[in-house]
Amino acid sequence: MFDLDNWQEIWATLRSNRLRAALTALGVFWGILMLMLMLAFGSSLDQGTKRQMKGMATNLLFVWGQNTTIAHDGLPTGRRVKFVTADIELLRRLPGVEWLAPRLQLGGWMSGYNVGYEGKTGSYTVMADFPDFRHIISFEYQAGRFINDRDIDEQRKVAVIGQAVRDELFPADVDPIGKMLKINGVYFQVVGITRTLRAGQNGDRDSHSVFVPFTTLKSAFHIGDRVAFFAMTAKPGTDGPELERQVRAALAASHRLDPGDELAIGSFNAFVFFNKFQMFFVVLALVSWVVGGATLLAGMVGVSNIMLIAVKERTKEIGVRKALGAAPASIVAMVMKESIVLASLAGLLGVAAGTAVIGGARAVLERVTDSPFGPPAIGFGTVLTAVAVLVASGALAGIIPAAHAASIKPIEALRTE
Repeated sequence: MFDLDNWQEIWATLRSNRLRAALTALGVFWGILMLMLMLAFGSSLDQGTKRQMKGMATNLLFVWGQNTTIAHDGLPTGRRVKFVTADIELLRRLPGVEWLAPRLQLGGWMSGYNVGYEGKTGSYTVMADFPDFRHIISFEYQAGRFINDRDIDEQRKVAVIGQAVRDELFPADVDPIGKMLKINGVYFQVVGITRTLRAGQNGDRDSHSVFVPFTTLKSAFHIGDRVAFFAMTAKPGTDGPELERQVRAALAASHRLDPGDELAIGSFNAFVFFNKFQMFFVVLALVSWVVGGATLLAGMVGVSNIMLIAVKERTKEIGVRKALGAAPASIVAMVMKESIVLASLAGLLGVAAGTAVIGGARAVLERVTDSPFGPPAIGFGTVLTAVAVLVASGALAGIIPAAHAASIKPIEALRTE
């Protein structure tokens, strides 16, 4: 295996027709490069999705009221479903609910509201929440705390602000904790500053939000018996679809909805969403291996064809070797080594090129926090697997040429012109 003469002979054979060897190697090079880049793309998309959803519970369910599409219990279609505070206890009693966060938004969904501090104002999302919301969306705290039970019970006028609110309304040398924010003529004392864990649009929304106690918002702004939507998580052992079924059934009975009217209640089931994404990434990795493997296979077919041509050109040489006593096994080993070396060299160059491209993309994407793509990565085990595939493929590509070389008879070979 490590005979210097053998390696010199292999190198001389590959050098004898450099163009042919280079074109053959290009197919293997491209196949392994495509495989690495496709796997890296899947990894990048996976990391980007996880970064966008970081801080959000994976067993999460959102539900909100919409319009009925089926007449039921004497009530017409087109009726607006409006959740009320009585629904809070109704949902809390469900066996599948772990954490429940009723929510209200001042000004309505996807709209900002003027918030001011000492004459400086900005438009921000003002949300009314319960303490359980911290289990729905996780935050880091630059200072202070989140809303607690006493804030709810005593209807305290306190507020928790996002990082962007702090940066845009307060001077850099002012500590916002204890200061008073003005929201539509009502003053709220700042008790906490959050730092979002999410990226992209979700992270920007978190950063530009003001959180106040649910009960305080209802009383201070004279909002009636209303809940805009519910956010909740499933207890361990309860999956997302089962939790959604329980919630829909309870709300349908409470609001006199047809049980089959799925459009009357809108929902976002993170459990189903995350499962679909995980399945997507599994399929994407499988497709990457199939497509990259097929490209690599095409390159290996080229290696096998080139080795057959090389064996035919060296028929007389092989005949002389056999006439001088070379065993068939040595002829097979010679051809197999040449095939493996050609495939491995081309493949390792492809691995090096893929590593360089992935490293460059990683350096760029690590600095971009709002991109749907995260830093790509290829595991060391994957690289080792690719190298093993290269060696095995090179060996397979050499089987037919080696068998043909071993079958050459010395007398017939010596007659070959």
